[in-house]
Amino acid sequence: MGELGAIHSFLESASGIVWGPVLLILLVGTGIYLTLRLGFLQFKTLPYALKLAFKPGKKQEKEKGDISHYQALTTALAATIGTGNIAGVATAVVLGGPGAVFWMWITAVFGMATKYAEAILAVKYRVEGKDGKMSGGPMYYLERGLKQKWLGVLFAIFGALAAFGIGNMVQSNTVSDVMDSTFNVNPWITGILLTIFSALVIVGGIKSIGRVTAFFVPIMAIFYVLGALIIIFLNADLVPAAFGLIFSDAFSANAVGGGILGTVIRYGVARGVFSNEAGLGSAPIAAAAARTDYPGRQALVSMTQVFIDTILVCTMTGLTIVMAYGQEYAGLDGADLTTNAFQVFLGDTGMYIVTLGVIFFAFSTIVGWSYYGEKCFGYLTGNRAMTAYRVIFVAFVLIGAIAQLDTVWLFADVMNGLMAFPNLIGLLLLSGVVAAETKKFLKVAKEEKEEEKRARYNNS
Repeated sequence: MGELGAIHSFLESASGIVWGPVLLILLVGTGIYLTLRLGFLQFKTLPYALKLAFKPGKKQEKEKGDISHYQALTTALAATIGTGNIAGVATAVVLGGPGAVFWMWITAVFGMATKYAEAILAVKYRVEGKDGKMSGGPMYYLERGLKQKWLGVLFAIFGALAAFGIGNMVQSNTVSDVMDSTFNVNPWITGILLTIFSALVIVGGIKSIGRVTAFFVPIMAIFYVLGALIIIFLNADLVPAAFGLIFSDAFSANAVGGGILGTVIRYGVARGVFSNEAGLGSAPIAAAAARTDYPGRQALVSMTQVFIDTILVCTMTGLTIVMAYGQEYAGLDGADLTTNAFQVFLGDTGMYIVTLGVIFFAFSTIVGWSYYGEKCFGYLTGNRAMTAYRVIFVAFVLIGAIAQLDTVWLFADVMNGLMAFPNLIGLLLLSGVVAAETKKFLKVAKEEKEEEKRARYNNS
């Protein structure tokens, strides 16, 4: 027990260091630098990017790759739209104040440029295996683009380990806790059912994951967002004051003071990154599997993930909490606070909306992260023993559902943060490649737009 306590304390300290001001400044700073270098691309191209994501051209579906643009997006969304959107936002508001929501928005705005750069490099430097399947992500662009394989190996190690924690056991544990407290379901039953459902999806590989997430993610996100929108519309008189509190608190003494990063800014940035994972290097692993003709095309699709995850879903959570409580949170935190906020407006219906949201979001995270971990493991082993990896990953879903995971959470949190360092080095040093590929694709996109105009004119 003493040794376990010492490990826990060490990991707690390590987590505080890894997720300290240096990483947070580096994450946001990289996003700002890429935004400037790419000429504020995310502002200019967001409508076009959303069109690509949800209405892809038939030509792209014939290109090399394992899954469609949309499936790559939903696989990445499956991994990022998780408990962070419910519990993480609540924690940011409790620890940082309502203004933390504003700094989550700022993180997302610049994070869109980061996510774009990750995806463009992932597709450009991806490799096709003997089985015809694509592999890509930070480990490949660090090795093939930056010529620093040791950084790729480091990223893959951190990613493979983080997948079992934040992407697996922590999620199944969250589901079992919610099922126990809300529906009085034994954790063993929850664990067995969750393991079976995970196995049905994961063992089939990326094509199976892509099909499931393409169907599953929109339903779960819309279900949760609709619940929040009902609250907002039925209580529209509270919305202006809530926004006012978010903006005023964002620039309060608590935001700009308190060391290198003020409390409000620190928690807003940290939870924003935790939610959308921009800069951590996880999502480009899914982007690399997409069928696409130009890296820039898939990169724009991937960029919309941050917009959907943080600007849309996290905003719904944050606004509901601020509307319900202002700056008094009744001693609650995490998913309990979000549940209680929904209950304030919708009664027991609100509780069920959040509970089901937690369950579906956590399950989707398991599915999405299984692919990330598998690709990191495959990079380290030369794609050997991949089926064995999937079986072991699924088995840990059950372990997570029935175990106490405080130390596992901290370990995975440290690994998750460590993933960002080699990835950000790659993004900054390969930013010239990102800019060149962007220029190439935007020229093609402009020509395609002009061709569409001519076609419409000729048909009119």
